[in-house]
Amino acid sequence: MNFLDHERTLNIAHRGASSVAPANTLAAFEKAVELGADGIEFDVHLSADGAPVVIHNFTVDETTNGSGRVADMSLAQLEELDAGSYFDPAFAGERIPTLAQVLEAVGSRLLLNIELKHFSPRDNGLERAVIAQIEQYQRGRDNDNRILLSSFNPFSLRRAKKIAPYIPVGLLYALELPLPLRRAWLAPLAPHEARHPKHTMVN
Repeated sequence: MNFLDHERTLNIAHRGASSVAPANTLAAFEKAVELGADGIEFDVHLSADGAPVVIHNFTVDETTNGSGRVADMSLAQLEELDAGSYFDPAFAGERIPTLAQVLEAVGSRLLLNIELKHFSPRDNGLERAVIAQIEQYQRGRDNDNRILLSSFNPFSLRRAKKIAPYIPVGLLYALELPLPLRRAWLAPLAPHEARHPKHTMVN
């Protein structure tokens, strides 16, 4: 099974099984496997020292015991944070995973929709760092179209396609975003295989 060749609706766990485990953690991804999901969606930022890390928000305040911007913290600092206790004390000690850790943990068992969290047109190196990790993981493995990159940022998708044209990408959009991102109006800026409207836009 892959993102581009399937005969049924795929069940993709948003940030992992985030209703029963802390979102975007290895615990949530393992739970998605247990519950029979076809794949997971998760978010990737760059740490201050250029490591792709898996967390939804641009700050760590809401989902860890720390505070500050992800982009201002080193990987070592991020790895010290507790990313589980906010959800339930049973998950105390759960960490912010790196992209490499997620790939190794569940890459062979789940489809992976990796959202690139970078909203500026400027290149901050996120796409290149993420793709480097994917290519390192895929070396010697048969993973055709089991990984998809997605983003609200067409410039991010365009950079990703330029670096790795063989990786499928999906354009996200939602009505509550700034005008150009409310619909797929910027789609011509980025070649893509999929469009991902917010669920409230689908009937």
